[in-house]
Amino acid sequence: MTKADIVERIYEKVGYSKKDVANVVEEIFSSIKASLEAGEKVKISGFGNFNVRHKTARRGRNPQTGADITIEERKVMTFKASQILKKAINSGAR
Repeated sequence: MTKADIVERIYEKVGYSKKDVANVVEEIFSSIKASLEAGEKVKISGFGNFNVRHKTARRGRNPQTGADITIEERKVMTFKASQILKKAINSGAR
């Protein structure tokens, strides 16, 4: 699903103009992005939690050459689905 798909689905359900819906969706994503950049946790009730974790530098190996390399420290975003979302996904499982 793309951002355009999200805009289209909301447009069909709400009935506002596509431009207005696109602006709202863009603002939501911008707010989430800004919060994560600031190191804040983002919790969307019934959906899940977004969090930024710091990973320290570590030794690794280039799988093509086998040479040792250093993987630099970095920040990674994690997502943990809520129980409600997990249940909704698994309710259609066979």
